[in-house]
Parts: sequence; structure tokens; C-alpha cells
Amino acid sequence: MTQQVLTILGSTGSIGESTLDVVARHPEKFRIFALAGNKQIHKLAEQCKRFNPQFAVVADAEHAAALEQLLESADCRTEVLYGVQSLSDVAAADEVTGVMAAIVGAAGLPSALAAAKKGKTIYLANKETLVISGALFMETARANGAKILPIDSEHNAIYQVLPRDYAGGLDQHGIESIILTASGGPFLDTDLNEFNHITPAQAVKHPNWSMGQKISVDSATMMNKGLELIEAHWLFHCPPEKLEVTIHPQSVIHSMVRYRDGSVLAQMGNPDMRTPIAYCLGLPDRIESGVPALDFGTLSALTFRQPDFQRFPCLKLAYDAMKSGGGAPCVLNAANEEAVAAFLGGRIRFTDIARVVAHGLEQGFSDGFSDIESLLEQDKQARAQAQKGIAALSGK
Repeated sequence: MTQQVLTILGSTGSIGESTLDVVARHPEKFRIFALAGNKQIHKLAEQCKRFNPQFAVVADAEHAAALEQLLESADCRTEVLYGVQSLSDVAAADEVTGVMAAIVGAAGLPSALAAAKKGKTIYLANKETLVISGALFMETARANGAKILPIDSEHNAIYQVLPRDYAGGLDQHGIESIILTASGGPFLDTDLNEFNHITPAQAVKHPNWSMGQKISVDSATMMNKGLELIEAHWLFHCPPEKLEVTIHPQSVIHSMVRYRDGSVLAQMGNPDMRTPIAYCLGLPDRIESGVPALDFGTLSALTFRQPDFQRFPCLKLAYDAMKSGGGAPCVLNAANEEAVAAFLGGRIRFTDIARVVAHGLEQGFSDGFSDIESLLEQDKQARAQAQKGIAALSGK
């Protein structure tokens, strides 16, 4: 049996840890070539000792030196690298067959593009890659024979229920629309008058999923769903008007496809990221993920409702950016990342996140990009504008 050789970018985050949990259940199928963990060196050291990758990548020289000491004391021979270029190097290495792209935010874009240029199988958990550079990334993947498999639970669900021969073209497959489900986050039923007083500690407590702080806040504002709309637009060649969002608080149905004959096909399961990870890693087979079977006897109800843009203005901003196209999604993402960081740092209120993003989109943006340098420059400019908005709101 030929083993898949994997690089896991973002191995110390929730997606990375879930990926390693699945990999550990199937040592005959997978070998780890490289792990990347930014600054979480103690967790990364434990992963290296367990999976013995050839390389480990961290943020900078200081963290690299600290990780080297930890590995030397454990007699682990993993070579330590650092910096942005090293992330791209381990993603594009000849030995690697698959790359789990799970670095959060715009920071994950260069390494994902490097993997696409080398024709790798990319397990895409970094939604910002498509939000920022949808056209460029998809064209790079197509031109180099890279395979993109969606890890986000919603896109993975859609991928599972689309026709096996689907390569775009909703009409020719009898598809009316694609429906993304959203939990609604922790404030689905919170009085709108209380939104100004929401704290970071409250915002990161997702009712169903275990996720990092930034993604948890995005779920609370439903910007996460907005980014996923843009991602679905590119992944499935789906026009914006054919994309729907419905709130499903139980997070049992992960997304749906509506067909012309009246059928709606859905993928269901417990809210655990090991399911979509195992699905993609195991293709064309179904492999064990460690996720308990869905117990229908314990489900009291499955409910749905339409999203309210007054409660979730970030979702409306994302819809608008998707329809505008060009550089609008890049600006949306950059402004949101800066705003969420400012909220988590106590500089702005929860309700100010949408204000910062709206301010960024009002400043204008490019019609499109043909290279990563232009994308990153637009990202840089959008972040600078966002910081101006944050300063105005915080009085600093």
C-alpha cells in the first residue's frame, strides 16, 4: 500500500490536531513529512516526538531555537525551520503528496499557492485562500493539476452530495442552488440591545464546535458564513444568486444541495471536524475517523430559520463583497481580521467589527489581481485602512 506523505500547515490548531488524530488511527496509510505550528512550540514538540516528521516549521529564529532545544532533549531528529518561505518549501517539497492547509487567515495564502503550483492534493481548511485569491488560486490549481478537497464542514458536505462527475455547471446537473447551514453562533437569541456589551470571553464560546478564537468570533458575527459563501462560489463554480444560507442551530445537517426535481440532498453527522478530514484523506475509501455515530434517538428536533442581517450585518457585507468581486473579498477579509483582533484585544466593541469592515469596503478596491504580490499589497492597504477605523472607534 502506498502511503500518503503529508505536510500539515497549522498542526497545532484545532484542524491540525484533528488531522493528526485521524492520521494516528491509520499509520499504514499516512506519513508526516512536515508540521508547522507558528509559536506553539511545546505542543509542536510533542507532535514531533509522536509523528517524527522530517521538518517542523515555526514563526521565527527565536522560536526555532527554543523548539530545537526541546527536541534535542527528547532525542527527536526533526529538523527545525522558520519563516514564511519555509512554509512554502515544505508545502511544495517533491516528497509531499498532500498538504493540509490549515493556517488561519491571510498568512496561509502563500504556502497554499506554493502547493497548488506543484500540483499537490490540497486539503483546504484555510478559507481565506479562496476569499482573497479565488480566481488566481483556482487557475493556478487547474494549470498545474492540483486537486482541491474542501475540509470546512459545509463545503465538505456539499462536495459529498454533489454528483460525482460535477466539475461546475449547476444547470447541466439539475441543481437549483447550494445551501450552506450556519449554527447562528452563541448570540442567535441574544437581545440586540445587549450586543454592545458582548465580551470576547462570551464570543469565543461556540455552542457546538471546538474552534480557535478568531474563527469562533467569526461564527458569532456570521462573517465565517460570509467567507464560506465566497469560498463556495469559487469551489463549486456557483453564481452568487444560487448560494443560500440557512441557520440550523443543532449543527447536525452540515449543508445541502437543492435539485431541480424538488429533491434536497444533505450530509449529516455529529459536529466534529474529524469527519470531513477523514472523508478527504481517505478518498476514494471511507475510513474510520473516531467520531461517534449520530444517535437519532437523542435528537429532539432539527430547526431552521433565515438569517437576520440586522443581527448579522457581517453576513450582508460578505454577500455584497462576493457580488462586487475583484478586490472586495480581499478587503473584506483583511478588515475583518484586523477588527476581530482589536475586539479580542479589548480595543473595540463586538458591534464595531461590522463597522470596521464596512469602513474598509467604502474605501474602494481593485477590479482584480493576476499575481500574489498585488493581492498582498491590497491586503496590506486594507489593513491600514482598518486600523484607521479601529483607532477612530477606540479613540486612540
